Amino acid sequence: MNAAACMSAIVDALGLPANARVDIRVPKKMFVEQGAPTSADKRAIQDGIDELVWFAACKPGTVGVPTFADDIREYVEVAVIGCAFRGGAKSSRLIELIHRAIPYPVFLITADDQGIDVSTAHKRRAQNEAAKVVIDRSAITRLSNPTTPSPSEKAFLDSLELSKQSHRDLFALYDGWVARVEALNAANLSGSFLVSNEESQIMRRRAAIEDYERLDKENSLLRSEAAKAKQISQRVDLNQKIKSIERAMEQAKKVIGGEQP
Repeated sequence: MNAAACMSAIVDALGLPANARVDIRVPKKMFVEQGAPTSADKRAIQDGIDELVWFAACKPGTVGVPTFADDIREYVEVAVIGCAFRGGAKSSRLIELIHRAIPYPVFLITADDQGIDVSTAHKRRAQNEAAKVVIDRSAITRLSNPTTPSPSEKAFLDSLELSKQSHRDLFALYDGWVARVEALNAANLSGSFLVSNEESQIMRRRAAIEDYERLDKENSLLRSEAAKAKQISQRVDLNQKIKSIERAMEQAKKVIGGEQP
């Protein structure tokens, strides 16, 4: 897998105007200074990041979408960032650190030896520190190879184009990309990629994905307990709970796939 080609395929899918492109390398030193709260995080950035590129800056003057501000958040720019990780890097922690280090919402594309991740994270003002910005809600999805995508991955890439997003303001634009990341996660469970701009349907699917993930973890724990149980009555009780959870998981999958709850 060619990481640079894969990241370029995703950036190209965004369909951004030429004047939005930045295409410059970002020194790791900046992230060590701004995004590493502990010495372990500093080492993770130094050892785990191979190359970090600022691909594009989406703001009123480059994409023609107004800024957004309310009592909770202020979006004056959306950054498109790419990062290649070295083998053995702690990808999930590095992704979190990159999002935390940049005050703007980031459309982040990261590559490791397992594939490509696309992640988003809404930002809001910290309650006790007006000048500080914290992550409000994050979403991440994995693509095997964007240069030869699966049907769901191709549908996802086709849905990212700037012209297909809301131009009301930068919050709405970014939230459209968040919803598409969530839609690919939903497609991995339901088998079909469905994009919706209807807020109620997006919230319903988001809640169903959270339910499914919670139930899946609970199911794994119960199965582990059942495998260790020595008494038959205990196994029967655990198996009944497992069946109940699996029915709930199937119901969540139906909602994820677009069915009404």
